[in-house]
Amino acid sequence: MARPDHPVSRRNIDINAVKVLYRLYHAGYQSFLVGGAVRDLMLGRRPKDFDISTDARPQQIRRLFRNSRIIGRRFRLVHIYFRGGIVEVSTFRRQPDPEIQEGGTSELLITDDNVFGTPEQDAYRRDFTVNALFYSIGDFSVIDYVEGIEDLERKVIRTIGDPDIRLREDPVRMLRACELAGRLDFAIDPATEASIRKYSREIEKASPARLSEEIGQILQSGSSERVLRRALDVGLLEIFLPEAYTLLTTGEGEAVGFQKVPSILDEMISEGHKISDAALLGALALPSILLRRQHIEALDQRPIKRSALRKLTTDTVDRLATRFNLSRSKTERLQQAIWSFHRLGERWRGVSSQIQFSRQPGFDDALALLEILVRATGEGQKTLDLWTRIQESRPQPHPVGSRNRSRRRRRRRQSR
Repeated sequence: MARPDHPVSRRNIDINAVKVLYRLYHAGYQSFLVGGAVRDLMLGRRPKDFDISTDARPQQIRRLFRNSRIIGRRFRLVHIYFRGGIVEVSTFRRQPDPEIQEGGTSELLITDDNVFGTPEQDAYRRDFTVNALFYSIGDFSVIDYVEGIEDLERKVIRTIGDPDIRLREDPVRMLRACELAGRLDFAIDPATEASIRKYSREIEKASPARLSEEIGQILQSGSSERVLRRALDVGLLEIFLPEAYTLLTTGEGEAVGFQKVPSILDEMISEGHKISDAALLGALALPSILLRRQHIEALDQRPIKRSALRKLTTDTVDRLATRFNLSRSKTERLQQAIWSFHRLGERWRGVSSQIQFSRQPGFDDALALLEILVRATGEGQKTLDLWTRIQESRPQPHPVGSRNRSRRRRRRRQSR
C-alpha cells in the first residue's frame, strides 16, 4: 500500500525508532517498523511500543549501535537504549525446521526460533494477520503479505495459517487472541475461535513466566473486563485463571458485585490510579477467599478464626504463585496485601495503633483492594474513608540518610 493510501506517518512514530530505522537503512539494510505499532497506527491509535525488523543479523546490529545489547535465547533480539526508552530490533525469521525442535517432528510447540529468513517468511511466522504489517522507511509504504489490512477493516482477529497448528505451536497465542479482541473491540475469526475451544488445554503447556507477563499486561491495559470476558466466552478463562472465572461467574446475592471488579480496575486505571501488581492480582484472588470465608462462617455459625483465615489466604495465594511461578518477593507481597485487607475490618484500640498499622508492608496495597471492592459492591465506604484519612495523616518518612546527616551536623556543632 503506497504512502497516499494509508494513514501511517513518521510524525506519529517515536523519534528514537525513526533514528534506528534510518541508520539501518542508510547502512544498506532493509528496515521496517513492524507488528502492533503498524496495526495501531493504521487504526489511528497511539502505539505502546515501536518494534523494528531488519535483515541485519544481531551482531551486525550490535556493531552499528554502540548503545545496544543482544538479549534472549529462544528469541535473539537487540535492545537499543536511549534516554527516552528502548527500541527493540529483531532479524527477519522463518518457521524453524521440525527436526531442530526439542520434541522432534511430533511436537508442534516451538522451542527454538532463531532461524533467519526473508521479510515475507517473517510475516508468515507471526501470530495474527493484523500483527504482520510492515512499514518501510525506504518508500513509506505499508507491506501486507497476509491480508492483514483487510482484517483490520473487517475488525477480525485471525491466525496466519492453520489455527490448529499455529495455536499449538505457541499456546499463549490463544490468550493473545482474546487480549487483542478485547482491547481493540474486534471479533475473533470463527475458525480461530473453534481452535481455541478445541485446544484450550494446551495453555497449560505455556511458560508460567510468559502467562504471568500477559496477565499483568491485561490487568494494566484498561480493557481487562472485555479481555477476560472474551477468554470466558471461548472456554479459556477457567483453565488458566480460575480465580477470574469464579469472579465473573458468581451470581448469588451480595457476591454479584464481584463481577464488576475487572471493570472497576479499568475505570481506576483510566483515572490515572497507580495500582501495584500485588493489588491487581489480589483483586482477582480476594473474591474467592471472601466467598469461601462466607461459606465457612455460614456452616459454623460463627466468625472464622484468624488462623483459619490466614491458612485460607496462604493456600489461595500459593496456588496462584505456583501456577505462574511467581518469585518469593511477589508472593510475599501478595500475601501481605490480602492479609492486611482482612485486618482493615478488625476492631482497633485507638488511632495510634491504626497509624502504626498503616506504616506496615502491605497496607497501601490493602487499601487499594478495599477501594476496588467498595466501588464494585457498594459496601464498606465508611471503612474506606476511615483508613484513607489515616493514610493521608500518617507522618511522612524522612529521606534516607537525612536523620544521620542532621545528627552529624549537631555533633560537629557540639565539638566546636
